[in-house]
Amino acid sequence: MSYKKVKINKGSGGWGGPIIVEPTNVRNKVVYITGGAKPDVAVRIAELTGCELIDGFKYGVKDSEIACAVINCGGTLRCGIYPQKKIPTVNIMATGKSGPLAMFIKEDIYVSSVKSENVQVID
Repeated sequence: MSYKKVKINKGSGGWGGPIIVEPTNVRNKVVYITGGAKPDVAVRIAELTGCELIDGFKYGVKDSEIACAVINCGGTLRCGIYPQKKIPTVNIMATGKSGPLAMFIKEDIYVSSVKSENVQVID
């Protein structure tokens, strides 16, 4: 399958990024871990990249298959779990480096306050 690469910029009041999500034949899933609500930004990333969109609370996904994770964390553990694993992390909340794993939250792997308009296809 052919996938497209996207650039994701921070939204208003956000932190980090921009990050690049470049899916492969192995890393081809956009996982949202938001407590059931399917964020518009997760849908947009999946549509633009050609990745499969998966609810991470309902279905387990191997870390090695995740192109990016979309979260809604205000500053606790989830903000740092995926950056710690070097998985590009998109937070729909405007949270910067915080929580017990803050040391892993770096601008090249994490971006926050992201809305659909902050995601664009790049060559």
